[in-house]
Amino acid sequence: MNKGRVEAFTDAVVAIVLTIMVLEFKTPDEPTFTALASNWSYLVAYLISFLFVGVAWYNHHYMFALTKRVTKRIYWVNNLWILVMAMLPVSTAWAGRFITAVQPELFYFIIFTLWALAYAALSHTVMAVNLARDPEIAQKIRCMPAYRIHASVWFWLVWLVVLGLIFVWPPISLAFTLSELLLMAIRTPADSDRLF
Repeated sequence: MNKGRVEAFTDAVVAIVLTIMVLEFKTPDEPTFTALASNWSYLVAYLISFLFVGVAWYNHHYMFALTKRVTKRIYWVNNLWILVMAMLPVSTAWAGRFITAVQPELFYFIIFTLWALAYAALSHTVMAVNLARDPEIAQKIRCMPAYRIHASVWFWLVWLVVLGLIFVWPPISLAFTLSELLLMAIRTPADSDRLF
């Protein structure tokens, strides 16, 4: 399968996700900063989700730059990953509108969790495809901080704690997402900006 076509399709979906998210931001009814500030909770959720998509795209780009080929299995797992990402505008809009409500924040957390699982599955699939022919590529993907974070027992233990705390302080779902994304944004592979 043509790797460039899969990457182009993924890039198109990512661009649409970002566009839909910004369209959810409502223009204030009055020409004042106070009116703009009334949308603060959506702006916070949007900025976190924008970082979410940016970090996801960067890591995805790195992984696909490494792999030599895209199989049917990689294609379908990649589609699962972008399907979950396509739910981000809905979860962002709902969580941003009701930032202190349990169910919208729980839904955002669920989408984030499904995304993390789909990304881990995609990383694992790309590793498996490359393992026999290019073990060094498989090893580079295995060492990616984005993969190691989601494969860590500690991540999932903290995840369980956060899941419980959502029922006490709902915005923790956004705070947890932000902290994990910042970690993934800062800890990128050393060669990630030298592949081309």
